[in-house]
Amino acid sequence: MPPIRVSLYEDNDKLRGLLELMIGTTDGLVMVGAYPDCRTIVTDLQQHPPDVVVMDIDMPGCSGIDGVRMVKEYDARIRVLMHTVFADDEKLFACLSNGANGYLLKKDSSTQLIAAIRDVFEGGGPLSPGIARRVLEAFHQPLRAPGVEYHITPREREILELLARGFTYRMIGLELAISTETVRRHLKNIYQKLHVQCGPEAVAKAIRERII
Repeated sequence: MPPIRVSLYEDNDKLRGLLELMIGTTDGLVMVGAYPDCRTIVTDLQQHPPDVVVMDIDMPGCSGIDGVRMVKEYDARIRVLMHTVFADDEKLFACLSNGANGYLLKKDSSTQLIAAIRDVFEGGGPLSPGIARRVLEAFHQPLRAPGVEYHITPREREILELLARGFTYRMIGLELAISTETVRRHLKNIYQKLHVQCGPEAVAKAIRERII
């Protein structure tokens, strides 16, 4: 079986070097790229295709939350494992909504990271214990009538559901037989109703509030 090709996005130079060495010297894994940010991520993926991307969140120029979306838009088969210090619901659900396949905290051991890379490559969804608990708690919250408090229309809910599945504005327009500009207008209304600033925030809040 060929080794698992891994790309790493981490802005901390020292940590990036340590992780690059650790992953690159582990049997069955091979490093194909290590980068301080994901501003050129599409070019990186084209030049050095990975099977798994290990992604930090807080990076200059382009956050890992946007990085996940760009990876999935480029090739949905690439597995993305978040590796971050952030354990808050907003970033967690934004990453998961954008298509992240796993979410590991940096305080977890290096052994757990290696195991998570293998797990996510094989189709698993590794989560740090505390993160797994938050996800379960979110889905165990009492259900409310969807969209009641925020007055989300059926069409807006459709758009939120497609956005949560990783659809671009153009793909949403094609799916619903409406123009991209109409999609943008709907999203502007959604952002105002949910009191958010962007798509990932809207999806994260919609999941938490049981709108979708």
